Amino acid sequence: MIRRLHHNLTFQVLVAISLGVVLGLLSPEAGRAMKPLGDTFINLVKMVIAPVIFLTIVLGIANMSDLRKVGRVGGKALLYFEIVTTFALAIGLVVVNVTKPGVGLDVSSLAKGDVSKFTEQGKSMSFVDFATHIVPSSAVDAFAKGDVLQVVFFAVLFGFALASLGNRGRALTDVLESVSQVFFRIVAIVMKVAPIGAFGAMAYTIGAFGVRSLLPLGRLMLDVYVTMFLFIFVVLNLILRWYGFSLWEYIKFIREEILIVLGTSSSEAALPRMLDKMERYGCSRSVVGLVIPAGYSFNLDGTSIYLSMAALFIAQAFGVDLSITQQLSVLGVLMLTSKGAAGVTGSGFIVLASTLAAMRVVPVEGVAILLGVDRFMSEARAITNLIGNGAATLVIARSENAFDERQRQRAVAELHAERVAGATA
Repeated sequence: MIRRLHHNLTFQVLVAISLGVVLGLLSPEAGRAMKPLGDTFINLVKMVIAPVIFLTIVLGIANMSDLRKVGRVGGKALLYFEIVTTFALAIGLVVVNVTKPGVGLDVSSLAKGDVSKFTEQGKSMSFVDFATHIVPSSAVDAFAKGDVLQVVFFAVLFGFALASLGNRGRALTDVLESVSQVFFRIVAIVMKVAPIGAFGAMAYTIGAFGVRSLLPLGRLMLDVYVTMFLFIFVVLNLILRWYGFSLWEYIKFIREEILIVLGTSSSEAALPRMLDKMERYGCSRSVVGLVIPAGYSFNLDGTSIYLSMAALFIAQAFGVDLSITQQLSVLGVLMLTSKGAAGVTGSGFIVLASTLAAMRVVPVEGVAILLGVDRFMSEARAITNLIGNGAATLVIARSENAFDERQRQRAVAELHAERVAGATA
């Protein structure tokens, strides 16, 4: 059994995260020095994200007999994203109004960081800029920058064009199938070093920010974690049950991806594997290829919860009493700005800064008090985003009759067999 666990990715990542926490606590300086390990692993994953997304979408569309279905799937996905993320924003507002984590907080005693780069980007960001940004000036540039939305746009066009060729495009489709298998093999190789990346990222987080930095803002962190827990196990659970799925079974199936996200604080780290896992679970390739990549830009449930709670927390901390109308305005602005920062580094702070700047009621500088603890809440955001995107894929697949129940049963049986073999080895 010990030998079996030694080769189990879930076990390896758990041990790596634990060792990272211990190193960060015992030797903060050594923990901070581990940052390159986490960064290198994230770069390894980002290296294959664009081609994997491109190939998955193109092959999904090219193999689809009814091209009108692509537009229908995309429309359903966007409608689902908007409804669920708006609900997530509203839940965040309700919880922070009830618990009031920022009331009575001594802002002057909190450590503050430099947020000028976030506030400047926030002021310059607009939804129109975001909409025009979706179309790349160069397909090569979209791949070079790893801009997910631009790659998705180009892949959809390429897929439609390839599908319209009919039998003439079959040879190219077969080539792309082979190339896709090569890239997923690369992903499997990259995942071998996932424990090292998780160790480095966690050691850096604990070493750089320390547990002490959590204490003044511990109430906000607790509220954020509890809210996201309720969102997953109540809201998403009800949605999945309505469509005939078990949330717990689904979570167990993607447990390795969840642990990778926990260790790296990045949902992108699990993106290539999620594309493969959701297809193995029974969703059709065409649905997976459209919903998962789009969800990484439009279906950020965890980020939505955090943004609404953080905005009101800052208002409470600075003694700004927002009326119901003003809070609904925050909700409305966040519905737009949370989409406008998709794929931007530090997007959480940029969205928050742009929302507060648009409101002109809560001081934008208040974002600075969250810098110290943001890293510790990013795990919850990323995990909630990951689970939410997978749930959206299941819902859209079921609604389109593009879900293979027998494939799901086979995948779950294989997972169970692996566990039994691991327990008896």
